[in-house]
Amino acid sequence: MRKIVCVLCLLGLLLQTSYAAGRQRYEANWESIDARATPQWFTDAKFGVFICWGLYSVPAWTPKGKYAEWYQYWLRQKSFEAKVYDFHVRTYGEDFEFKDFAPMFKAELWDPDQWAELIDNAGAKYIVLTTKHHSGYTLWPSRQAEQTYGENYNPVKVGPRRDIVGDLASAVRKKNIKVGLYYSLYEWYHPLWKSDRERFVAEHMFPQFKDLVTRYRPDIVWSDGEWEMGPEKWRSPELLAWLFNNAPNEKDLVINDRWGKGIRHRHGGFYTTEYGSGMDDDSHPWEENRGMGFSYGYNRAENLQDYRSARELILMLIDVVSRGGNLCLDIGPSADGRIPVIMQERLLQIGEWLKANGQAIYGTRMWKTPCQWSAGKVPEMQRKEYMSKFNILEQTVAPPEGQAFKEVLFTFKNGDLCAITPRWPGDSLTLKDVSPGSDTEVTFLESGEKLPWRADGDDFVITPPEFDPNRIKSRYAYVFRLSNIKPDGK
Repeated sequence: MRKIVCVLCLLGLLLQTSYAAGRQRYEANWESIDARATPQWFTDAKFGVFICWGLYSVPAWTPKGKYAEWYQYWLRQKSFEAKVYDFHVRTYGEDFEFKDFAPMFKAELWDPDQWAELIDNAGAKYIVLTTKHHSGYTLWPSRQAEQTYGENYNPVKVGPRRDIVGDLASAVRKKNIKVGLYYSLYEWYHPLWKSDRERFVAEHMFPQFKDLVTRYRPDIVWSDGEWEMGPEKWRSPELLAWLFNNAPNEKDLVINDRWGKGIRHRHGGFYTTEYGSGMDDDSHPWEENRGMGFSYGYNRAENLQDYRSARELILMLIDVVSRGGNLCLDIGPSADGRIPVIMQERLLQIGEWLKANGQAIYGTRMWKTPCQWSAGKVPEMQRKEYMSKFNILEQTVAPPEGQAFKEVLFTFKNGDLCAITPRWPGDSLTLKDVSPGSDTEVTFLESGEKLPWRADGDDFVITPPEFDPNRIKSRYAYVFRLSNIKPDGK
């Protein structure tokens, strides 16, 4: 028996050595890191759900138009004409500190399987969970957090009394949903961050980051809070080389572009835009991130009119995908672990549309042009990393007088062109500069029925079915799939 055990151990060691030898080794520089291709699953996924949850979910308040998850910062800085500070003193008392919210962050109604079911029904293919925001509070039992801030910053000992990251990762993986973990590099008030940033990186951030990714093996590492220092001071290439060289799921692992000041849209597996309109091409994977309202963390100051409608969110998703990107849409749960009903409703409305029309979204790529404009003046689009105007209704169904609008948005997959109309096209739909193949068929995607079409010069004219609201359930956009179409028209 002892010989058998020794042989098995030796065999395991040889297999492990063989596996390590067969893997590409990454060096601690951007040339090596950037040479790694972004795994295809991410560019196929198209739709994810961001989850912003932590101690800030207890007060869940900030003036409209601001991030509620920045509560601690607004409180300490007495920002916005001291509105957050005044609210805090009035509600909790002058001596009540941010860490004192920990016993109130109980998550007593939290059911991770229920969250996973909702996210699955929404049609999302991945999540991104804020494991640690800039306050330093962690949703897993981090030794580094507890050493710095005390037991209040350990959710297993105080408040929820459970490992939130582990429990949620397990729940969503049962639904075949990929797990993304958001991690803030910096912390506003960590003693070493304020006194010795080199030690903060070496003694706090590095071991904490390694602990997080080693425990939970995320499919996405979503870094943030990088803007105070350059990547050389964060030692980002070194950290990422370690990550890719050691992660057992390296072939599926995706990273974003927030690894140091000046790095966004230059390095990383996918580029990020935040409360913007995304980018204009698919030469590099990218993702637009935003909440349904003005905040990522739940903000009790926001009312119904502050939330985007289902129509807006679905059209945003389609528009982002037509330009080659992903949409990661945030939800902010309450401190007791519930997802606000309006957020649940929006997710289910998106999911209902995707159940009928998901073939036009998942796994698609950008067509030679992302959209077809109507007559009129085409508006100038803002494309910034952060907070650029994105009024999708003005661009599609409610344009100002004289402004052109996107009458058709396109996606493309395996020779199939999907023409997506934000308005019902009526008796005919004309697609400009679309050349059919010898056996092209047109299908109304929701019902699967084949539709008549004809070529008219360089135009492709489709005859839609009669609109019957009792039969056609899609309310926000309609998909017509053209088979055997080539981007170059040949």
